[in-house]
Amino acid sequence: MIQLEQAPNQQIKLTQILKNKPLFKGLFIAIVIISVWVVSLVLLLSLDISKLNFLVLLPVIVWQTFLYTGLFITSHDAMHGVVFPQNPKINHIIGTLTLSLYGLLPYKKLLKKHWLHHHNPASKIDPDFHNGKHKNFFAWYLHFMKSYWSWGQIIALTIIYNVFKYVFHIPTDNLTYFWVIPSLLSSLQLFYFGTFLPHSEPIGGYIQPHKAQTINRPIWWSFITCYHFGYHEEHHEHPHVPWWQLPEIYKMSK
Repeated sequence: MIQLEQAPNQQIKLTQILKNKPLFKGLFIAIVIISVWVVSLVLLLSLDISKLNFLVLLPVIVWQTFLYTGLFITSHDAMHGVVFPQNPKINHIIGTLTLSLYGLLPYKKLLKKHWLHHHNPASKIDPDFHNGKHKNFFAWYLHFMKSYWSWGQIIALTIIYNVFKYVFHIPTDNLTYFWVIPSLLSSLQLFYFGTFLPHSEPIGGYIQPHKAQTINRPIWWSFITCYHFGYHEEHHEHPHVPWWQLPEIYKMSK
């Protein structure tokens, strides 16, 4: 646990970090992420990929996956009220929008589950934790996904897929490579860097009270891997700090 309470100078620095946050920066970053995702998806769905080889196609899929992850991270910050804290209604509208774009996920349901996770991390009532038996990555991932997906969402996404395909005549390959695959890869990315690594039990046992550990990596790599979600102990210690300020908190704790 980061004992900022026992270090007054660090607490002062934390206060300064939060006070120096530009008024509309969180909202601006959210709008940029949403806009780039929309523009990128529209361009990619209209692209003739028959002329592209795998070496070109792969980085494009990775790029789109990164944008999908950005949508979820934005909704995650909305759940913590930090996308636009000046107006909670707009803050939650953005969270609802980004989760809908991500995969028709229900914002209110995830909001409730996410705070249950924060109040009871790595416990039997933590909705993000494994069931005590399936601790390996893939079993835990499947257990994790079951709690967030429903047949209603799957049917709705299937309908949207077929509308794009048969009504708007978007090629199947484009839909698969730039809409379906990136969203699935993004779920793996978010689970691995935001749940599996930070909340797997260390050899020496969990550190109370957050039962979360930070994955130490360079800041630029931390951003690329999962929008600084790897600074997970810092996030649990200061849940009202937006993702883009976590590196400052991490540096301060060092």
